[in-house]
Amino acid sequence: QVQLVESGGGLVQAGGSLRLSCAASGISAGIINAMGWYRQAPGKQRELVARVTNGGSTDYADSVKGRFTISRDNAKITVDLQMNSLKPEDTAVYYCNAEILRFVSGSTWSKSNNWGQGTQVTVSS
Repeated sequence: QVQLVESGGGLVQAGGSLRLSCAASGISAGIINAMGWYRQAPGKQRELVARVTNGGSTDYADSVKGRFTISRDNAKITVDLQMNSLKPEDTAVYYCNAEILRFVSGSTWSKSNNWGQGTQVTVSS
C-alpha cells in the first residue's frame, strides 16, 4: 500500500519561508508518473500548488509562481516544496500527491492518485 508521509508544516509570519517534504513508500509494480503538492483552505476546494513529472516538467499555480519551488528526488522517492515570501492567503492544509501508473495488459495502464494525510501551514499577518 502506498504511503506518503509529509513533514515541515507550521506557523510562520508573512514574508517568511517554510519547506515541506514528502516521502513515498510501499510502491510496488508501478511507476510514479508525477508527484506534487495540493492545498485546501477552509471552505475552499483542494487546488494544485505545484507538480513535477517523472521527466522533470513542472507546473505551478499562478498564485505561487516566483515564490514556491518544487523539487523531486527520484532515487529517494521524495518531493519537496520550498515556500518563500509566504502570504496569509497561503494558509491551508497542504497535501502531498503521487500519481502512480500500473501496467494492466497490452498497452493499457491504470492510474491512481495517492494522498498524504496533510500538513497545516499557517501564515500570520
